[in-house]
Amino acid sequence: MRWQSPWGVGYPGWHIECSAMATKYLGAQFDIHGGGMDLLFPHHESEIAQSTICNHSAPVRYWIHNNMITINGRKMGKSYNNVIKLTELFSGDHPILEKAYHPMTVRFFILQTHYRSTLDFSNEALQASEKGLKRLWDAYEKLGNLSIDDSQQAIDAELDEKIRKQIAEFDEFMNDDFSTAKVLANMFEIVPVINSMKDKIIPVSALSKQTFELLQTSFKTWLEDIFGLQSVSEADNAKLHGVMQLLIDIRKEAKSRKDFATSDKIRNQLAALGITLKDEKGGEMSWSVE
Repeated sequence: MRWQSPWGVGYPGWHIECSAMATKYLGAQFDIHGGGMDLLFPHHESEIAQSTICNHSAPVRYWIHNNMITINGRKMGKSYNNVIKLTELFSGDHPILEKAYHPMTVRFFILQTHYRSTLDFSNEALQASEKGLKRLWDAYEKLGNLSIDDSQQAIDAELDEKIRKQIAEFDEFMNDDFSTAKVLANMFEIVPVINSMKDKIIPVSALSKQTFELLQTSFKTWLEDIFGLQSVSEADNAKLHGVMQLLIDIRKEAKSRKDFATSDKIRNQLAALGITLKDEKGGEMSWSVE
């Protein structure tokens, strides 16, 4: 059924269905409802009206409406012939992309922009996010490998206080309208300190034991548990190992048949992708990613 309102054509059944599904799975009232800012009116206002009438309470405590997406500064839309799909980002199969981008890179790219700001996709921005995520994750892994000897404490009170303040601001920024971008900005300010500790320019003991442990747990909580980020290599590890083992088996069979053309083709094409396949003693093969 369609209806004509003063604002245009609408589908009241769609609003009712959304409200019914939310109530069934989340209850009469839940915390957060997301969506594009173009759905604010009349779609979400209709949901509020219908749910309030049915359940005698507002359905949602917090509404989060994200801004529009642009591509190279132009509004994204089919009518503009200006659309990019997630599958195209992951495969690299789009005219503006020079390469495929890992899902974690795309997630990190989105987290760097406040949800109410315009999100502009471009190859350059994705490349920058790829490098930024690697720099941040490398520092996080270094932090996990560091340990503190509290028997040789030489605490730098100013640095200790600064780090504690930056960590405390993680919560403050997220409580201030979900500012993921500010949380990441603080993390990047801490990265040089972590790198300096790894390089022994700053002793780990410059931080108090409590602050150092807080830094380790906070980075893990925010990067993994809250932002849902993973190491790109770890995220692909199981699948990649499976594919590589299959190619190694095929190459072994080819070599046993003296089909050196196929054997060389597998090795050379993997090398072109940045994967080195090495023949070991005893007929075994090993591989590494450049």
